[in-house]
Amino acid sequence: MTTIHAKSALLPSGWAQDVSVSIANDGRIEAVSYAATGTVAVDILLPALSNVHSHAFQRAMAGLSEKRGAKGRDSFWTWRQLMYRFLDRLTPEDIQAITAQVQMEMLEAGYAAVGEFHYLHHQPGGQPYDDLAELSNRICAAAEQTGIGLTLLPVLYQQGGVDGRDLGAGQIRFGNDPNRYFELLECAGSALAALPDDNVLGAAPHSLRAVTPAGLHMLAENTKGPLHMHIAEQIDEVSEIETAYGSRPVEWLLETQQPNARWCLIHCTQMLPDETIALAATGAVAGLCPITEASLGDGIFDGERWLSGQGNIAIGSDSNIRISLTEELRQLEYSQRLRDRARAVLAKPSGSTARRLYDAALSGGAQAMGRKSGAIATGYYADLVALNGDAADMIGRQGDTALDTWIFATGDSLVCDVWSAGRHMVQNGHHIDRYKITESYRACLSRLAEVM
Repeated sequence: MTTIHAKSALLPSGWAQDVSVSIANDGRIEAVSYAATGTVAVDILLPALSNVHSHAFQRAMAGLSEKRGAKGRDSFWTWRQLMYRFLDRLTPEDIQAITAQVQMEMLEAGYAAVGEFHYLHHQPGGQPYDDLAELSNRICAAAEQTGIGLTLLPVLYQQGGVDGRDLGAGQIRFGNDPNRYFELLECAGSALAALPDDNVLGAAPHSLRAVTPAGLHMLAENTKGPLHMHIAEQIDEVSEIETAYGSRPVEWLLETQQPNARWCLIHCTQMLPDETIALAATGAVAGLCPITEASLGDGIFDGERWLSGQGNIAIGSDSNIRISLTEELRQLEYSQRLRDRARAVLAKPSGSTARRLYDAALSGGAQAMGRKSGAIATGYYADLVALNGDAADMIGRQGDTALDTWIFATGDSLVCDVWSAGRHMVQNGHHIDRYKITESYRACLSRLAEVM
């Protein structure tokens, strides 16, 4: 049994000193007590966040999409064309190498688990692999190597647009009809079953653009576990859905699907105030990816209205161009400040901004992942992150002030140790298998550079 002694720890009851956390062999917290002993000593111990939205393969595109095109204005839609060209070069070996690198970087940033929104299923040209879940198997193999907690979310992608047009050349590797999708989901579940018990299988209708109403209903009615979907990300997307269905995306979803606590709606950057309040009231999680949303020009999530409506939030890294837990939370708050020309917008009165964001993302992240995590408490998975309290910027900083300093003034470099369901994968700031994972990633990028 591992026992962690923390000089300071954030418990459900608040900050406490000299805390001892015992982790059982099943990866769950067996006991939390007040004692100055343990097999591992840390300065500041926190429950670790889950990263609820990742497209792992896009990590290898980082830096390739910042050149402006020769005509017109660059946008999400021009970026998407580059992404389609890029993914057509990827092999199963590439997917595994890139995913392992991404997951390693997430752990080193302080995340303990990831929701992989996995829509790249088939060979270039759209032919399925002999094993329909070949690429899901590769995601699971990466998770086995890195030790991260995985919520695998195989994606249903049926059509090229809400008008029902055929999949385009760049989308053909994503496509399945519902029958083949359920076969893929079963195979992906078999791959996931070989991993530790904390890993979870969910499902993901890609978006209202890419699934039919019948396909969405079938998925919602015939799957269990977390259900994730992109929604209301771009103005053009909202217009497209409104033209086809006579309602805006969130309005249509609320009228036809009755989302609840099982749902995680990704982005939600293009909602009207009444939509924001109504969706928040359903108990669904808003899966926010502030760095990617800024990168793609999606818009600004209405965070103050959502949280005032008791809405749940979680954080994801989406395109993985920057994997930084602290930057995601900081970008979320700073976007509100820029829009409203105010400070500490998402903090409660007289409260810490980082504490409000961190607590919300802990709870919402655990809900969206279908994972019993997000608290240093008996029976919860030991998803834990330890910070260096002796860093120069942390001198004299305690409690919520230390959390504010980490999120807004220092960054992920303060992360010393990370446990995922008790697996001690980051030690002294580095993943225990960093060299091997990075060498495989370097070899992958070298090959891709030759064919791009």
